[in-house]
Amino acid sequence: MKSIGDAAARFGLETHVLRYWEDEGLLHPERDAAGRRRYSDDDSVRIAIILRNKAAGMSLEQIRVLLDKGAPDRHRVLEEHIAELERRAADIAQARAMTEHALRCRSHDITQCPRFRSHVADVLSGEARWLLIHTEPTGEVPAN
Repeated sequence: MKSIGDAAARFGLETHVLRYWEDEGLLHPERDAAGRRRYSDDDSVRIAIILRNKAAGMSLEQIRVLLDKGAPDRHRVLEEHIAELERRAADIAQARAMTEHALRCRSHDITQCPRFRSHVADVLSGEARWLLIHTEPTGEVPAN
């Protein structure tokens, strides 16, 4: 059993993050006789799952459903996340192709290269779907 400080240090987190995740129902550490949180190996696994899935773009609400073995909409949430990962993978593949072309292109002004422009045709036409990904909600309204 580890203290909250030990658990936080193990994962490079601040202790308030673990407290927040507990408040959000993602963690349920035991308490000792003095009321201090004690993190078990199972709690460490949950922390690792939270971190890995946050890095994969899941919200805390999605992670809560993932960790809730009795959640009735678990499969729906996971299927939606897989679809989002597939969209992101396609966006990354497009960005890679664009970057590789820019690297090899002989044009001095990349904006005038017809093949490079083909990589942004969907943006120019208004067909592209853009997703702003934030690791934590900021409360700010994005500028247009």
